Amino acid sequence: MSPPTDTQANHDKIDSADGGIGVSILRILKLLGRSELAKWRPVMAIAVIVTLAASVLEVVSPLVLGHAINRAAPEGGEPPAFAAAAMWLTIGISVRFLAAALPQMRDFLFAPVSQDAQRVASVDAFGHAQLLSLNFHQTRRTGALNRVIERGAGAIDYLIRFLAFNIGPTFIRLVLASIALGVAYDYRLALIAISTIIIYVIATVIITEWRVRQRRRMNEADTHFRAMAVDILTNFETVKSFAAERRETGRFDKAMGNYNDRYVETVRSMYVLNTVQALVMNFGLLAVMVLSAWNVIDGRMQIGDLTAVMLMLLSLYAPLNILGWAWREIKQGAVDLEKLFGLLSMTADISDAPDAVPLTSPKGEVTFEHVGFSHEGRAVGVSDVSFHLAPGRKIAFVGTSGAGKSTLLKLLFRFYEVDSGRVLVDGKDVRTLTQESLRKALGLVPQDVVLFNDTIRYNIGYARPDASEEELRDAARRAQLLDFIDSLPDGWNTRVGERGLKLSGGEKQRVGIARVILADPAILVLDEATSALDSATEEAVQDALEEAASGRTTLMVAHRLSTVKSADEIIVLEAGRVIERGNHATLLAKDGKYADMWERQAKNADLALVDE
Repeated sequence: MSPPTDTQANHDKIDSADGGIGVSILRILKLLGRSELAKWRPVMAIAVIVTLAASVLEVVSPLVLGHAINRAAPEGGEPPAFAAAAMWLTIGISVRFLAAALPQMRDFLFAPVSQDAQRVASVDAFGHAQLLSLNFHQTRRTGALNRVIERGAGAIDYLIRFLAFNIGPTFIRLVLASIALGVAYDYRLALIAISTIIIYVIATVIITEWRVRQRRRMNEADTHFRAMAVDILTNFETVKSFAAERRETGRFDKAMGNYNDRYVETVRSMYVLNTVQALVMNFGLLAVMVLSAWNVIDGRMQIGDLTAVMLMLLSLYAPLNILGWAWREIKQGAVDLEKLFGLLSMTADISDAPDAVPLTSPKGEVTFEHVGFSHEGRAVGVSDVSFHLAPGRKIAFVGTSGAGKSTLLKLLFRFYEVDSGRVLVDGKDVRTLTQESLRKALGLVPQDVVLFNDTIRYNIGYARPDASEEELRDAARRAQLLDFIDSLPDGWNTRVGERGLKLSGGEKQRVGIARVILADPAILVLDEATSALDSATEEAVQDALEEAASGRTTLMVAHRLSTVKSADEIIVLEAGRVIERGNHATLLAKDGKYADMWERQAKNADLALVDE
């Protein structure tokens, strides 16, 4: 049985993840053991030693201060030993300072370790997400995916700080303090302290489990709210074109209102937790102080011992004040970490075969042999499509929307896997080639070229970051873009805006063409590269495309038939099947589907119905 793919049950690994704390601890330990973090191992060891030393000093300092008070106020009418008391008091304050300072030194040392661990985990997740198949990215919101990575990385810091440097040391101090109370003073004090903390922890965990459920609902509302906001802002041009600003603002308001309601529930539950914690803690402190006072009256303890017990309990209770919050963060951190590792465990729909080989010195020969493919959840894809394209030749695919034209191109890129038949490049099945080498041999100009929110130089140079200035200018010239770039105030350093929206459609297309020319692929793929342009702009872009296609194997998907007249072969698709094929003149002579499409487009454009 094959493993689930990233478009099936693997989505549940992110969406319904519920993390175990034990598993999360093991994952963090494994992460800290990674070779990339080996340089920090001495720092990790020092941090553990410093934490243990701080826990010991936290228990010792009240004992020393209590002894100093006893020397300053001795029983039985003895004269106060001021010098000794001052010495012990100085020692006690120094120990107390060290107990407080050592954790700060530990955090100072450990901060870069935590950040580096987050970086390693984030880079792993980001890189893995990049490798997942096209279907995965088409079915998930980008903002939501980014939040999964952010929260998972943040969870690493939470879990390290709270488990290793807060909860762990607190329980170490509890054990040491219980031993000290029982041995130095009264075993009943240790029993009261332990019982109080047990009740405190149980009450905190019960209430916090309730709060975790509320926090999870709040996070779901937060993810939906933020992902929707990113979606709306990214598609602001569509929003404006449909005059939907008020509608989208209303959606934003509703989503944020839902998040606010969940947030208020979560905050109010925190006040309940704080009240219960304070009640338990103060009752425990009252019981200890009453017993200690009774022991002082009965002569079994001195006034300094009473002070030592109070200081010890207060130092023990102080970190417990945040136990509820820490437990919630630990639980939520475990969930977030589980989602991150859920993403990392996802299997790509399409991956390189173990024996995949690189495509070297591609010539540009393309063959489809009885190719069949159907999209998930759709009946129509492509069926029994065959053709052979020799290097340097040009083929075009035409037909109505949904006929399967763009699907053929995606199968060539191996964005999808064929259900039957084979796709070959230079006589090699694309499934036997590495995806990286295959796609480096292909150059795509889509209908809507999407650009990075960076400079024109960056976007054109994206194909070859190491390209020289002369190569960049040559690519821009061949794409008929150089004069435009030189006319801009900032020239090559002009920023193009989000998705290239500061440029016109024709300018964006020519940036995309320049990028492909710079990449110098053996095979050029044009997916309705001019269909979204007006006639005047289309003519300029078409000239640039002809320049880009010169000497290259070219596959075209076109809606406007005037752009495919020069193709060596034109394949007409309908419902995923080939219904006609031939060159422009042959297909017109057949007087079939292609001739009918040509006649209707020619009438609409007021063009001649004959091939000139």
